[in-house]
Parts: sequence; structure tokens; C-alpha cells
Amino acid sequence: MDDRIGSIDAVQGMLDGQDYVCGRALGTVVFLALRLGRPLFLEGEPGTGKTEIAKAIAAGLGRRLIRMQCYEGLDAASAVYEWNFAEQMIAIRTAEAVGFEGPGADRDALKDELFTDRYLIERPLLQAMRPQAAGPPVLLIDELDRTDEPFEAFLLEALSDFQVTIPELGTVRAPHPPIVILTSNRTREVHDALKRRCLYHWVDYPDFARELDILHARAPEAAETLSREIVAFVQKLRTEDLFKKPGVAETIDWAKCLLALDVIDLSPQVIADTIGALLKYQDDIQRIEGSEAKRLLDEVRAELAPG
Repeated sequence: MDDRIGSIDAVQGMLDGQDYVCGRALGTVVFLALRLGRPLFLEGEPGTGKTEIAKAIAAGLGRRLIRMQCYEGLDAASAVYEWNFAEQMIAIRTAEAVGFEGPGADRDALKDELFTDRYLIERPLLQAMRPQAAGPPVLLIDELDRTDEPFEAFLLEALSDFQVTIPELGTVRAPHPPIVILTSNRTREVHDALKRRCLYHWVDYPDFARELDILHARAPEAAETLSREIVAFVQKLRTEDLFKKPGVAETIDWAKCLLALDVIDLSPQVIADTIGALLKYQDDIQRIEGSEAKRLLDEVRAELAPG
């Protein structure tokens, strides 16, 4: 077994080496997914690090990351392959310009040639089935909740057999199953049949200590006092009645914005000037601006005060 995934501690160490700080529970489910070869289904609020863990696993193991971004209307053909119709048409017109010889034999050969790998555009699922020099790739199926149930049913079959069928070419089966990470922001419920195929973990907002560790890893140049104020303020924001609470990604973005402005510590004015790095809806911004930002900052400083 690869020493990088030989134990839960080794998996956590591997992720930590990619600046991904995770708790024991998440480290355990990642270890089991890698050890047992099971797809890993991560569900939680946006910005809690679900996508990043796939990137960290791929980088830590030295594997290719193949990302399939889901969207409404995504179908099996778009996820697996499509034919390069433009190149096929050029080939047909070139053949017509040159002229065909014989009683249709060349036409048959051209027809066979048009449906070969030369004109095949591979999409993420098919790419993940192909052998890779570095080992099975990491297949990230991101924001599955954006798709619809027919696509889920197709995906369930594909992940059960790790194979896909192209009518013109036949069945492509993965020589070694890819490492599959599925994510969902839970805008709708994903069908139980697909969840049962996977190991499941709910990725929640981190507590203060873990989010501070994450910020240290991603923005190490930030002073300790500023880092603590940033994390405490974001954690305080998440207790407010907001349409979209800031995730860990927003915490990191905000810290980098503050560093770019050479901010030493927070103030109501600084918060007002940079709040767009944290909140993405005008109603939320209006709710926090002005005296509300000062109130939250005062509470943060009272909680961080020693003694």
C-alpha cells in the first residue's frame, strides 16, 4: 500500500502537506474511500472545502485531477463524449473534393474513419476511464445537486461498473477504477441509491481553531492578531441571519484582500471597504454595514480579549 494512505494519520499528513487542514472524521472517511476504492460523497454548505479536498488528494498522490462541473441539463453524452462534427465535415468535404473511386468502397472506408478516436472528443467520465501513467486519476464530480435525476441514474450505473459505452466504438472499461469524489451543496436532495454507493460525509463550517489553522496555511503572511480577528469576525457573521453565509474560501479571500491593503487590524471602515470579499448579496451587505459591523467587531474583540 502507498505509505501516503497507509493510515488515517498518513492521509491527514498528506492533506496537510497540500495546505488542506482537516479533522479526524474527514481524514477517516478519506482514508476509507482510498483504502476500499469507494466513491466519496461530500455534502455541505458552499465554501467549506469540498472541491479543494479533491484537488489536495490529487496533488498529494501525484495523480491527474479530472473535474466534471455539473449544471442543469447535463446529460450522459455531454459527460462522456461527443464527436468533433466540424472536423468530420472537413474530412467529408475533402474526400468529395478529391473524388471517390470504385463502387463505394472508399465511401465505406471514410464512414468508418469518421467514427474513430481521431474525431472523438473525450469528456470527463471517459477521460477518467482511460489508463493514466501516474495511476488512476481523481474524478471530481462537482455540485451534483445541480443536475437532475435521469443523470443521477446514469451516473449510478457508470460508477457501479466503471465503464461507459460509445455506440460507434463499443464499451470502454477502466483498467483501474478512478478515485471518485462527488460534492453537493444540497440545493436539492440527491437520490438515496447514489448515496448508498458512496461513503458519505457532511462537511461543516470549521470551528475557530481549525479555521485559524486553515488561514495560517493559506495566508501565512498574516499577523497572528489580524488572523484571529478575521476568523472570529467571520465566525460571528455566520451566526447572523444572512442569505448566504461566508465560507472558508471567503475567509481566505478576505484575508488576502486585507493583506493587499496593508491592514494591521480590523476597523468598521476597513470592514465596510472590503465586505464584498465576504458577502455576495447586497441585502446581506446592507444588513452588516455601519453600526452592525461595529457591534460585531466589538463583540469579537471582547471575546478575544485575554483573561
